[in-house]
This record gives sequence, C-alpha cells and structure tokens, in this order.
Amino acid sequence: MKDFMLLLLFCHVASPVKHSLKFFFTTSSGVKNFPDFVAVGLVDEVLMGYCDSISKIPEAKQDWAKKLGDDDPQHLEWCTQQCLLNQYEYKADIDILKQQLNQTEGVHIFQKMDGCEWDDETGEVNGFAQFGYDGEDFIAFDLKTLTWIAPKPQAVITKHKWDRDRANNEWYNYYLTQHCTELVKKYLDYGKSSLLRTELPSVFLLQKTPYSPVSCHATGFYPHRAEMFWRKDGEELHEDVEHGEILPNHDGSFQMSVDLNLSSVTPEDWRRYECVFHLSGAKNDIVTKLDKAVIRTNWVSPSEFPAGPVIGGVVGLLLLLAVCITGVFIWRRRDNGFRPANSSDSSSSDPSSVKDAALN
Repeated sequence: MKDFMLLLLFCHVASPVKHSLKFFFTTSSGVKNFPDFVAVGLVDEVLMGYCDSISKIPEAKQDWAKKLGDDDPQHLEWCTQQCLLNQYEYKADIDILKQQLNQTEGVHIFQKMDGCEWDDETGEVNGFAQFGYDGEDFIAFDLKTLTWIAPKPQAVITKHKWDRDRANNEWYNYYLTQHCTELVKKYLDYGKSSLLRTELPSVFLLQKTPYSPVSCHATGFYPHRAEMFWRKDGEELHEDVEHGEILPNHDGSFQMSVDLNLSSVTPEDWRRYECVFHLSGAKNDIVTKLDKAVIRTNWVSPSEFPAGPVIGGVVGLLLLLAVCITGVFIWRRRDNGFRPANSSDSSSSDPSSVKDAALN
C-alpha cells in the first residue's frame, strides 16, 4: 500500500513498543525442485538469516547480522550446526507423521514456529512454540501449564508423549520467557541503526472509479507496528470500512491501506471524513482529509475515449477471433476431434537446539 498528501496535526499518546524474534522451520516431502528443509529467522518481522538443506550454510541477510557473525564466531558456528541438525530431526518427524496418518505418497509440509515478543517498556514477554502439518495447526506449547495443546485428534498421541517429557518442557519455558529476550536485545543492539529507526510514510487517496471505495494508502513506513483508520467528525469509523494487511516493500519498509465505502455519503459530507495513520514511536499522526481534488485514479470517462482507435481496435479483435475460430475448426477436422493435452503436477540456544521428543 502506498503514498500521498499528509497533514501532521494532533499528538497521539505513545504506546509501548513490542519487539519480536521468530524462527520458522519448514520440512517438505514430495516437493520437486525445492529444498526439503528451510529455516529463517526474523527480528521485528525483518529477515535476519536463512539456511536450507541444499547449501547447508547459514546466510546472513542483513549487514548487522553479518557483523554479529564476524564478532561472535561461536554464534555463527551454532547457526551452522542448527542448519545441519534440524533438517535431520524434522525429516524424521515428518516421516513419523506420514506413517502415523497412513500417508505413503503425495506432498506434505511440516512446520515449526517459535520465538517471543518483548515489550521494551513494561518488560512483558510472550513466548510461543507451535507446529503445523499440511497447512493446519498440529500442536502448540502452553506456557501457563507447561504442557502441549492438541487441536486435532491426530496430535493427541504426540501431546501425551511430550507432556511426559518435563525436562524438555522446562527448557522451552526457560528459552521462551528468558533467553529469547536476551537474543532479542542482542540483535536489536547490533541492528539498531535499521531495526530501531522510525520512517513516516507517504499517504495517498486512491480510487478506481467514481463509484469505488476510496482507499487511504500508506507506504514506506517503518517499523511495521502501525495502524490506520477512517474517522468522521473526530470519531473512528467501523462501518463501511475495510482494513488491509500490513505488507512488506522491497526496501524493507512496509505498506498498508484502509478503504472507505462512500455510497451513502453525500458530497457535502466529504469534508467531515479524514484518514488517520499512526506509527508506533512517532509523536504525531498523519491525517489526510477526504478531498476529491487530491484523489488519484486511472479511471477515464467514456466520453474521453477517442472513438476512432476504439472502433479500430474492436474491428481488429473481431477479425482475430474469426481467424482463431477458423483455425480451430480446421484443426478439429484434421485431428478427428479435440483431445485434451496430458498434464502432470509437476548465539545461543533456541528450541531447535534441544531435540524435540519423537512425534510418535
């Protein structure tokens, strides 16, 4: 989502800033031309490092992460070991699941996500560790009870076995509530020039046609902790409003949008509406008044189309269609009917440093 006219008006009370560290591990079976193991690490939703079963060597994706590896060879060595060890561990897990679910062939995906969120003002920490299989939740760790939650009947066997492994569950508790926070602080210290920066976006009002919703579009902001909404007469609107997701840009910044349906709004009432963008850590909000003069659109009135080129284009398309139909007719006669073509489908410790209990 992207940019336009901004009015910096009222102050917004600063909210606590939450930082996150997430590790994603993906093991696949039956996927051609793709690594059967991939692992990535993200700090505040920014890709920090990557490894897979083909290269077997972790790759830093940020300059500060490369410097961390240079300054701390033990951390780099740990990352290398995890890249090698985890692929064998999760390969065994997916084989166990396939056998447990009586799956002998086909494409199957086994995933794990773990990490934590840390509030730099209150110190509150929320840890998480969960597994998924074939796109659905399979089992997750409950920090309150130090037991596992099985949302699917197929995971009950695994739950009971993992619940009995108290040592491993205590380790998860330590990592997710304490050590993960230490890692977050370390990564933020090395990457503070980029991870702790604040960049306000450009904000635009966009509309496809005069009858379409008006989209308030913000792009180029950082960090991703932001919210945007429409309000009328100073009050936030909840009806006739559709919020989009926060999406990444290629340069590491983010974009988002929120649409307002104007079908029941009279032109005289437009001045009562405004779009508000709030970025966590920023002193001021960006307020954009609803004004037809500043709306960007690619829509062109039919009366503005040149008649000659349009008519010529239509005639050309009709001639091309006639040729195509004739060609198909001739082909069908020569081949004695249509036959469909064949097709084929073609630093420190982390939960992964302690081998998870067998799935079965």
